[in-house]
Amino acid sequence: MTEQELLAQPGEAYMSEAQQGYFRNLLLNQRGELQVRIDEQFHALQDGERPSDDADIASREEARQWQLRVLEREKKLLDKIDQALARLVRGDYGWCAETGEPIGLRRLLLRPTASLCIEAKERQERRELHVREA
Repeated sequence: MTEQELLAQPGEAYMSEAQQGYFRNLLLNQRGELQVRIDEQFHALQDGERPSDDADIASREEARQWQLRVLEREKKLLDKIDQALARLVRGDYGWCAETGEPIGLRRLLLRPTASLCIEAKERQERRELHVREA
C-alpha cells in the first residue's frame, strides 16, 4: 500500500489490518535504518587514533561528546519505535493514549511513533511549559 492509497481509504478503515501493516512496515524500516546508523556511530566512537597534542585532544573530545548526544537521541527514538511496535501488537496503535480518540493518519505519517493526538500533545506541551516556568 502506498501513502496515497492509505490516505484514500474511508474513515471506517482506520487502523484496519492493512493500515496496521503499512505502519508496521514503516516502523520496521525506520528501525532498521536507525539501528544501522547507531551501529556506525558506535563503531566510529570506538575506532580512532590517539591525538598527540592538547588542541587535537580537545577537538576530538568535543566531537566525541557531540557523537554521544546524537547516539543518545537516536537511542531514544529507537525506544519510541519499539514502543510503537508494541502498541501495534496490543492493538493500541493509532489511538490517543490520553483520550482514546484516533491520532489520525496524517499525523502518524509525519510521526509514526506518536502516541497522542494533536490536542492531547498540545495540552502536554502547555503543562510542560508551565512546569518549566515555575
